[in-house]
Amino acid sequence: MTEAPAAHLDTVTFAAATPDVVQPWRELGLKEGEYLHIREILGRRPTNAELAMYSVMWSEHCSYKSSKVHLRQFGEKVTEEMKTHLMVGIGENAGVVDVGGGWAVTFKVESHNHPSYVEPYQGAATGVGGIVRDILAMGARPVAVMDELRFGRIDHPDTARVVHGVVSGVGGYGNSLGLPNIGGGSVFDASFQGNPLVNALCVGVMRHEDIHLASAEGVGNKVVLFGARTGGDGIGGASILASETFEDGVPSKRPSVQVGDPFMEKVLIECCLELFAANVVKGIQDLGAAGISCATSELASNGNGGMHVWLDDVLLRDPSLNAGEILMSESQERMMAVVEPDKLDAFLAITAKWDIESSVVGEVNDSGRLTIDHHGERIVDVDPKTVAHDGPVYERPYARPAWMDALQADSANSLELPVTGGDLEEAFVALMSSPNLASRAWITSQYDRYVQGNTAMARPDAVGVVRVDESTGSGVAIATRSNDRFTKLDPYAGAIQSLAAAYRGVAIAGATPLAVTDGLNFGSPEDPDAMWQFAEAIRGLADGCQTLGIPVTGGNVSLYNGTGEPGRIDSSINPTAIVGVLGVFDDVARATPSGWREDGQILYLLGTTRAEFDGSQWAALSGHLGGVPPILDLEAERVLAEVMVSASRDGLIDAARDVSEGGLAAAIALGALRYGVGARIVLDELCERDGLTPAQALFSESQGRALVAVPRSEEVRFAAMLAAREVPALRVGVTDDNGRLDIQDACACELTRLRAAWEAPLPAHFG
Repeated sequence: MTEAPAAHLDTVTFAAATPDVVQPWRELGLKEGEYLHIREILGRRPTNAELAMYSVMWSEHCSYKSSKVHLRQFGEKVTEEMKTHLMVGIGENAGVVDVGGGWAVTFKVESHNHPSYVEPYQGAATGVGGIVRDILAMGARPVAVMDELRFGRIDHPDTARVVHGVVSGVGGYGNSLGLPNIGGGSVFDASFQGNPLVNALCVGVMRHEDIHLASAEGVGNKVVLFGARTGGDGIGGASILASETFEDGVPSKRPSVQVGDPFMEKVLIECCLELFAANVVKGIQDLGAAGISCATSELASNGNGGMHVWLDDVLLRDPSLNAGEILMSESQERMMAVVEPDKLDAFLAITAKWDIESSVVGEVNDSGRLTIDHHGERIVDVDPKTVAHDGPVYERPYARPAWMDALQADSANSLELPVTGGDLEEAFVALMSSPNLASRAWITSQYDRYVQGNTAMARPDAVGVVRVDESTGSGVAIATRSNDRFTKLDPYAGAIQSLAAAYRGVAIAGATPLAVTDGLNFGSPEDPDAMWQFAEAIRGLADGCQTLGIPVTGGNVSLYNGTGEPGRIDSSINPTAIVGVLGVFDDVARATPSGWREDGQILYLLGTTRAEFDGSQWAALSGHLGGVPPILDLEAERVLAEVMVSASRDGLIDAARDVSEGGLAAAIALGALRYGVGARIVLDELCERDGLTPAQALFSESQGRALVAVPRSEEVRFAAMLAAREVPALRVGVTDDNGRLDIQDACACELTRLRAAWEAPLPAHFG
């Protein structure tokens, strides 16, 4: 976009004098009403540079214009008690939690879905890079990453293209940064065929006094852009691409996907940490979606004055870029800092030491305006709050879909279950070799899980654990969960199920749950069905967090994830509310592994089992999705969590697993396969107590359960703890290093056979 004012007029004055000039607002993703509102705010038509800035900052991806009204519940339903450990909450680059000993941890999940379909490798790689810079901008050293991925059918011709690119991108970027990938998950389902999901999480560590915020304050302070040069890649990328629906599997706009350079980012990380240590940074912001438009407007809006920027001093890779393109570019590995004048030389000396290019591109003032000049012309003159924070807010219409009644009436409880031992064994093996329970080693083996030496637990364990303080051994556990099938059946209940599963996972590992981040991936906000799913999921998460007593610290919303016709049951992806729960350890050495290593330990099943198959992996084997999610008791979840943390702290258990997807069958199998130690299981008492058949006992996905391996020497103490807390529990077996899984009247399976079946699917499809 170019603008040629008359010789005697600057660009802003020219815009005011030429109200009838036709502008490409529609091509930039704006609605007509939004464009007219911009003109109303400015009292004139925008310059083309201003139009570019508003278009990216008012996109769904940046402004949350359709989700703000619902996200407010996270603040409205938080109590003072829930804030006990919260140091920085929603609204900053990432939330920060006090984990004791003067240490703070920041963590957040972000999505990069649409770019990862267009260009899987770079889409996923730059998704990792972006969330790492969010954590860095808080003043923290990034210490670990995780990922939650969603792909189409495992046997679809296009799935391999996306899987290979995404997994290589996540691994290639994270490995090059020297960050361990400590966990996450992946799902294959037809609903994600044209719309894969790539959600990346990063964890960072800092001292309390090292927290930095994104604001521009102090008249006369300098604005410094440093890192990679600005290029033409990613212009209108994530910001606009993620703010529309893919039509026939192809976005109507295909802006350039960002290109990442992890080695530049690694140097940038170390440079920033030295800048923080030298106390030469007043405020800082990373450049991701919307690039310079976002960084300048958000820094100015968060401050108490204004900012003036001279765009000519932005270092460019492509000198042909016009002003709008420079403002919109989403080139990676860039940061913007606010620096006091007397510290500028020290700042620039440190960036030069790291061979990081930097340039002073602006200055903080008291105008209350964001003004930008280019080639001697005033091209932007706006109130930064109208760009960054006071954009449109929509209360989109939503209603319970007409197809929900039929979906929920179609229960999986009518599916035929195996009865005889031979059929049960075949069903057991088939379940463990199904796409969503099969081994993820093909994926996780491409990630470095132990670099830096502070990883205490990672895949194939169910939770990631990182040491924070090397002197005391204190650290944190992070679990990410999302049961997309449950959320399709009931968004409110399904979102709570995902929260409870992550909360339970952290506690079963032995950590006390403290805080939540979320990645909310839903369909078009212009589809009342999808908007209802989103609203219900938010309501569920807010209610669930309130009951469990842990706050949401921040997260991400990704909408327009759908390829179908609005109003249809298949118009959107299975709604995916990814929940990350962070818990704290006083010593990560006591983290409870998810598999048993010794012969002769007693296996206890905690919780109550019901015949609940709706949305289960057993139902998925038959291609069935219908009914309602399992019953969930959050008070029982709290008690179970307290028991598991106490049992870990007191050394009463040697291994524990969440019993969830795949039911008790999957928990037994994964517990045995973790270290190659088998088990003998007896189901009689469980079936009698809960009124179940062996198949129901094995494959039901009732919630609030754990499978625990207890040393014989601790059984009495452990049983007494359970009785005191009134936690339902039964002895269901014993570990046995005989190379088999023997389930009475159901299964006598060699671990070698089970392992071969479990490990085969991903290599078979992806090589």
